[in-house]
Amino acid sequence: MTVVADLMDYAEVIERFDPVLGLEVHVELNTNTKMFCGCSNVFGGEPNTHVCPTCLGLPGALPALNSKAVESAIRIGLALNCEIAEWCRFARKNYFYPDMPKNFQTSQYDEPIAFNGYLDVTLDDGEVVRVEIERAHMEEDTGKSLHVGGATGRIHGADYSLLDYNRAGVPLIEIVTKPVTGAGERAPEVARAYVSTLRDLLRALDVSDVRMDQGSLRCDANVSLMAKDATEFGTRTETKNVNSLRSVERAVRYEMTRQAAVLAGGGTVTQETRHFQEADGTTSSGRTKETAEDYRYFPEPDLVPIAPSREWVDELRKTLPEKPADRRKRIQTEWNLTAEELRDLFNSGAVELVEATVAAGAKPGEARGWWVNFLAQEANSRDTELTALPITPAQVARVTELVASGELTNKLAREVVKGVLAGEGEPDEVVEKRGLKVVSDDSALLAAVDEALAAQPDVADKIRGGKVQAAGAIVGAVMKATKGQADAKRVRELIIERVGA
Repeated sequence: MTVVADLMDYAEVIERFDPVLGLEVHVELNTNTKMFCGCSNVFGGEPNTHVCPTCLGLPGALPALNSKAVESAIRIGLALNCEIAEWCRFARKNYFYPDMPKNFQTSQYDEPIAFNGYLDVTLDDGEVVRVEIERAHMEEDTGKSLHVGGATGRIHGADYSLLDYNRAGVPLIEIVTKPVTGAGERAPEVARAYVSTLRDLLRALDVSDVRMDQGSLRCDANVSLMAKDATEFGTRTETKNVNSLRSVERAVRYEMTRQAAVLAGGGTVTQETRHFQEADGTTSSGRTKETAEDYRYFPEPDLVPIAPSREWVDELRKTLPEKPADRRKRIQTEWNLTAEELRDLFNSGAVELVEATVAAGAKPGEARGWWVNFLAQEANSRDTELTALPITPAQVARVTELVASGELTNKLAREVVKGVLAGEGEPDEVVEKRGLKVVSDDSALLAAVDEALAAQPDVADKIRGGKVQAAGAIVGAVMKATKGQADAKRVRELIIERVGA
């Protein structure tokens, strides 16, 4: 039976309490191999096929650190304006859970590789909020439990559980904010914008595919409330593994209204993990949240400390890409976009594709129109990512070139793109195979115009009488007769000439 929690009206929550956020974002790195062994680091695969004695925690197996993961961690830290440790080491985080084959997680505790940073976040109305970063540390991911039976897919009510250790040992960076205060009613929006901005930054760094739907980027949202006259933070809850931007915002908002109702009713908030329910936007109790002491951290004896040289750090600093905020401003200026157009462009995930299409010769507006509108719809209908569509920016640019030259109409161009997506070859090959080139021969067009005029003499009379707008009916008839391959503008000109209007 589902228990519906009491909730406080959001406006009343803001009137009576100040929210405090703490956001922990886990990022799976896109290295070729796992963090401490040579197993393949790819998403999916048959269960328990990307495993070895090391990531299974078998006796006698020893870890070896992935140097590419360390490089990615440093670049992430630098991009977040963090200090990079001159010396740090791994620790063992001890707890028993079935998806931890070693019964401990190799992580970093009090000596992270990056610390004391910040990320500036721009909200929808242009307000900039600085979110301070406590740390970014390296660790390994856990395996994955699949609970079979029951209604929720969680362990409670399940008949049995299956374990897949393919993900165990995948390189992770955990990015932890300092307490985010002062956001007030915009706290849920700040949480969403922070994760969105961080995702854009990580994508630009090319350290992760940041696929929230596949778990390569997931957020643990810590929320607590302080009474207006309080001087200490309230008890926090941690909503685990939230896997979409919208869900981050919804989870924070729900927890604020739930906790406020608990406190107003004289109760106390339990420090615990909670699970977000996508279906109705609620959270449910998970397990009592441990403290650091419960994990019995101690230095990892099988790995040597890490001491990145300042020269190496400086070299990696030179590889950092343009900051997402600077990039947004540049793109908005260069492409003459409104704030809404810019937002839609970035939300679509098509920025890199549009940029590549422009670089291949298309105009920004045309490139944006194809990727954000037509091709985005194609991706949705195929239930795939834009980047997975079987068409390249260069091919889209060629289609825009054919339209600009008058060889294709917009309608025919869409048919060409569909042909490319269907695997029929390059745009020019599709045009040839499907016979889609615009009919530009005046003699052929005139024959179609004469036939349409003869079929609609009353319309022809109206045009002669000065009602030139009536020519649209004849244009439509000609376009139908030529299967949309006529140049509508030229057809209209020929109609006017023919009737002597």
